[in-house]
Amino acid sequence: MAAAWAERVSTFKSKPSRFLSATTAETFLAELLRELRDDRASYNVKVLLLSPICEHPALLCPSDCVGEETALELMSVFAQCPPKYAHFRCHLLVALTSVLICTSCMSSLSRASQDFLDLLLQLSQDISDLHSDGILHSVRVTACECLQELEACFPGLLTQHVELFSGLRQQDTFRFHQAYAGLHSLVLRNAVYQLTQETGAGAEQLKAVLGGNTSVAWEADQDSGLMNIKDSSILSSVILGSMSTVPTLHTGPDCKELRSVLSSLLEESYILTPLSQAALLYRLTEVVAMVPGVAPAIFRAQLLRLLGTSKVCLLHTTLLLKCAFTDSLFSAEDEAFILKRLVVLSQHPLLTTPTKLFYMDCILHFPENRPINCGGSEESLPVLLTPQLASTLVPTVFNDSATMLARLNLLCLVYLEEGEEEGRGLDYLYEHIISLLHTVENGGGREIVVTFFRAVFLFLSYFYHMECFSNGLIEKLCKLYRHHTRLAPQLINLADQTQDRLAESNWAVDLLKELQRVITNVPLAQLTLKNLPWHLKMLARVAEEGKAPQHSTLSFLYSVITPVSSSLCVSGDWPLGNCVLRVCRRLLVHPSLDSLVIPLADILQHLACHYSDTDIQDHARLYYTLLTTLSQEKLAGLLAQGATEGGRWVKKRSLSCLMGDSEGLTSLLTIHQTEKAIFSLVEVDSDPQQETQEYRESLLNQNETNICTDEVNTTLEAYRCQLSSPDVPSEITLNYQLVHTETYDSCFDQLFSIRLHFTLTDEHYEELRDISVPCLFRERPSPVVKLRLKPRQPFPTTLHASAIFTNQDGLSWHTILPDIHVAFQQAFTPLPAPLAWRQECKLNLFERLWDEFSSESQDCATTLFCCKLKESDLISLVEKHFLPFLISDWSHKEEFKVIFFLPPQSHVLLKIRPEVDAVHFDIATDNWQLLPYLSSYLQTLISSKEDAHSCHNNCEAY
Repeated sequence: MAAAWAERVSTFKSKPSRFLSATTAETFLAELLRELRDDRASYNVKVLLLSPICEHPALLCPSDCVGEETALELMSVFAQCPPKYAHFRCHLLVALTSVLICTSCMSSLSRASQDFLDLLLQLSQDISDLHSDGILHSVRVTACECLQELEACFPGLLTQHVELFSGLRQQDTFRFHQAYAGLHSLVLRNAVYQLTQETGAGAEQLKAVLGGNTSVAWEADQDSGLMNIKDSSILSSVILGSMSTVPTLHTGPDCKELRSVLSSLLEESYILTPLSQAALLYRLTEVVAMVPGVAPAIFRAQLLRLLGTSKVCLLHTTLLLKCAFTDSLFSAEDEAFILKRLVVLSQHPLLTTPTKLFYMDCILHFPENRPINCGGSEESLPVLLTPQLASTLVPTVFNDSATMLARLNLLCLVYLEEGEEEGRGLDYLYEHIISLLHTVENGGGREIVVTFFRAVFLFLSYFYHMECFSNGLIEKLCKLYRHHTRLAPQLINLADQTQDRLAESNWAVDLLKELQRVITNVPLAQLTLKNLPWHLKMLARVAEEGKAPQHSTLSFLYSVITPVSSSLCVSGDWPLGNCVLRVCRRLLVHPSLDSLVIPLADILQHLACHYSDTDIQDHARLYYTLLTTLSQEKLAGLLAQGATEGGRWVKKRSLSCLMGDSEGLTSLLTIHQTEKAIFSLVEVDSDPQQETQEYRESLLNQNETNICTDEVNTTLEAYRCQLSSPDVPSEITLNYQLVHTETYDSCFDQLFSIRLHFTLTDEHYEELRDISVPCLFRERPSPVVKLRLKPRQPFPTTLHASAIFTNQDGLSWHTILPDIHVAFQQAFTPLPAPLAWRQECKLNLFERLWDEFSSESQDCATTLFCCKLKESDLISLVEKHFLPFLISDWSHKEEFKVIFFLPPQSHVLLKIRPEVDAVHFDIATDNWQLLPYLSSYLQTLISSKEDAHSCHNNCEAY
């Protein structure tokens, strides 16, 4: 029974809506309540049954009536539960709180909510557990936490009990002090806020609240008291923002009762946990902000402890105190000390990166005693932050990406504030960016590339007006592009973002012009099918700038496509031809089109006549017709793309009068973007039993008369010669099915001319060619796509996939497919030994390779992986996963020898043997970088066994 309920509850919590589709919320809730009342069920199972009610009360109790009945049932279960089952009683209180809050029963003060409130107050005052064995302690703490949650959701609910909670806090032991202090401070804050909303309220009303004299009026306010604050979110904070908006309670100087309560809370705050201290100080800060009769100096005794704290939450609360009271509480020396402490903490080597970034953010939003502006959330430098003080935060290449960018932003603000006097500091920041550029130029990874371009953008945002730096960056970026054309998307994005952010600057246009000059001056002999698409994408972006002359672009295009031996036209590559057409399309709407007509027409005509791809020919012919037929105004109107509103395509009326259905023509000529993925690639798993049977048959059918003719000392040399043979596999082939997604749209049931495009996310594999699929019909079997990957390094990778296709309406569409994850084990291939070799020769080779990999060479490594496995599980694992790579005799189960070949030239050798305490996987490889992936793979295999025990991995690389 317990297992069945555990499975049902787990299913419900994972997908509640799907679970309730097979039943109803009313039925499931009734089953839960019936089981909770059953005395035969254990209390551990009952705790499990309460979790759906605690986590999804609104779903199981859709109405106030159902919530009221459920609350009464749960209180009945609580009354019948023996006190010794404190854990279950605590969960009952939490479930009751969730149900009453989420069903609005508490806001209407229903009978069940009043009974539950009385129960919580009774439990919070229950001192019968003082001399017990402690089983009731958690119940009392939970009751206080439930009261605190109710007060937070319904401010003013417990206002008449302020004196009660104050007394309980003062007479209580250390064990419950934190719960009482949190509850007391919250109720006090809400009570003071409610008094600020009452006209004419003052010292007498405040004294009545603190003295507990509001009980008479409580009965009369039951129907309306909780409706005074319709949205409790307004009480989330009353001090964040301008202090002029804080509500005020005018009490005069006579507030000794409130000062006494606040002093008592502050004096005892040191025994709370840091988080509880921070919450308490925050609420008391709000109380003092709302009651001018209490001077902020009441916090002065706490400042010495707060200024020296190492806890982030307490330092944050200190800054909130400073924001609220400024020089009324903090002296100039305090202000300087806090700022210096933030500077030191933001570079402390023992702190985590998120913590140090928090301190950096605190510097940029530092609340000053004499603020220059009231920007609130805007980043601005405090007056006391001098260049000398900030000099310790200069970024270095050893910082992580987030820290480096945060420090660069801060130092840019510092030197921008100082002006030209700090020229050396600016020189250092510029040199730092150049050092990042050199790292990118020398083959830096994806993270350093992203960091570099973000750093350039930050630097330009502040110092674009300084030509000595901005012009130097243009020169350096152009040099970087010459050596790494793959960075074209990053450069285009940098130009776009700079143009949007710095509308008054021409830096982006100057960069694009210089890149255009670099591209058009490249000798034709240096152009390849690898770098040409990047050049064309860059030129297409340059063509968007009306101020950039385009004659050099047209000359470049003409020189690329017109030679008879041009690989561009002969290959007929559709993506490359589309890149050329993209440049031409941008030029068709360029302001200087009148001076570009003749060379542009020559290019379009040549593409229409000589390009091998029919689609490119058709588009080039259409553009040529439009160019030679329409005026510039009509041409621009026809080719203008529609604006997007709400993610949907909006057609623009064409100015062409050549045909009536011009909008339909524009739609047919446009490649539309799908909102969701239409289809996906699903890996086709091979049948492991079939592979095992084929491998065993191959062992039985080996030619026994074919002996190994190589001597022992020549086996390794013969294998090395075999590796240089073209028959050795350099690619891995993965099979995928192209299948429709669950999203149903009848217009995509029949798809034609599907062109799949793949983009690498790293440099572990060679670029993939596009794959064409003739058609995909929802009612027909899915076609199989063979994805051939050529590894540079056999590491796991992720491929971005997209596709262009045509549906049955004749429209062209572009869709983004889900990413394809290539696992480490998918690169495994059998040993590429000569076909004439018997198993004896392969074993000999295995030993020779093992001895070689065990030597102290540069990239070789050995390691040991241990795990607990039964003998039957070990045999099953080898047969299911390692049999195609097994070198040793299958009948020798004392030790299995396995060898993986990973293209292009890597090997992994395994000696698997069962020992007394565990199964040992001795590993040797000629590529030590494979060890982490192999370890994760083996751990995955072992953990998949149902009776596998704890697994550990002891690695020792040489």
